[in-house]
Amino acid sequence: MEPRPKSFYALTVFFILFIAFLYGPTVTIGILSFQGPQGGLTFPMRGVSLHWFRDLFEQQAVGDIWGAFSRSLVLGLMVMVTTVIVSVMGGLAFRKRFAGSSLVFYLIITSLVIPSILISLGVGLIWSQSGLPVHWSSSGFGAQLTWTLPFGLLIVFAVFNRFDPSFEEAARDLGASPWQVIRHVVLPIIAPSLIGVALFGFTLSYDEFARTLLTAGSYNTLPLEIFGMTTNVTTPVLFALGTLTTVFSLLVICVFLLVVWIMNRHRSRQGSDAGQGMI
Repeated sequence: MEPRPKSFYALTVFFILFIAFLYGPTVTIGILSFQGPQGGLTFPMRGVSLHWFRDLFEQQAVGDIWGAFSRSLVLGLMVMVTTVIVSVMGGLAFRKRFAGSSLVFYLIITSLVIPSILISLGVGLIWSQSGLPVHWSSSGFGAQLTWTLPFGLLIVFAVFNRFDPSFEEAARDLGASPWQVIRHVVLPIIAPSLIGVALFGFTLSYDEFARTLLTAGSYNTLPLEIFGMTTNVTTPVLFALGTLTTVFSLLVICVFLLVVWIMNRHRSRQGSDAGQGMI
């Protein structure tokens, strides 16, 4: 066996350092969240316990943690569903060129490069100047869509670029209507990719801070509540909250991956059953 080049070991060390830099803060917060009752926000740890996790479920004097969590959850689901529906509709529309399609595409993508705080400020001003109440479920919802929709559309565009139109042609030859083609042919084929769009929509909304800062109104979402806690909380209860929210995010990702796995397995079974039926 030939010896590995020195560049291999250098890249290995660089990769390990990168992983430590990427996940080190999260791991540190997770460890410090298990401080004892007398523990602080830094090392060394003063005992090990679940005290601060229990403290999260007691009456809090630091803010409306669970109210903020429920608002972020509802808002994330709203953004997720809207992102999937609009992305699919946009992807279907852009399969054929139409007047101004390039302009519309670049206008959609432009929202990704505009500073988030400016979008938050602009949406908040539009709502307030129009006499509409600035609220997380209205202005906050609209501001977050400027962040999630471009990602969803880009994913759907990539999916349709690889989509074989012969499946649709075969369905139309068999007498299927345009709606039946979309419902029974297009959507089942692109369904795993739509799970990815849904995951993007939910996680981007759930973690969004800047675009919600000036559009949430009087009620904070979870990122805003955590930011507020950093200014007045001096106990590891903040770390415990960070650990729980991280675990929740990982569980959401696992659920989406499980759904994709089940869908792919179901599709492979249908393909094998169809193949056996033709034998």
